[in-house]
Amino acid sequence: MKPGLRIGNRAEVIITVTEDMCPAFDGIVVHHVYSTWSMAHHMEIAARKVLMPHLEEHEEGIGSHLCIDHLAPTPAGRTVRIEAVAVELDPTTLVCEVTAYHVRPDGEKVVGRGRQVQRILPRTKLEALIRRESH
Repeated sequence: MKPGLRIGNRAEVIITVTEDMCPAFDGIVVHHVYSTWSMAHHMEIAARKVLMPHLEEHEEGIGSHLCIDHLAPTPAGRTVRIEAVAVELDPTTLVCEVTAYHVRPDGEKVVGRGRQVQRILPRTKLEALIRRESH
């Protein structure tokens, strides 16, 4: 890894909740709010942004764990800010705490919290693992 990745490094993703981010089952939207699976996706992206600038050409990160608590609804059309903070780091693993905030006129409200783990591997090893599982 390139130097500079440390405990406390941060990255964020800011989104507006759209209808395609609402929970839908069999094509029917059941609630016009930010879905848990969309929150999970955006938390993964935020954590990835913590890692990306520090990967060498021959390295790649791969998600290995995500655990979240979806604490409150955020209506469609509203803004959510997802922040990832590096809390654990070793040569092959980055753990980020991730928090989702509903951005409101009166301030931000926490609507989700979790942890995301990425493993750092040589690209050749990751490609070999994928090839092996493709057979």
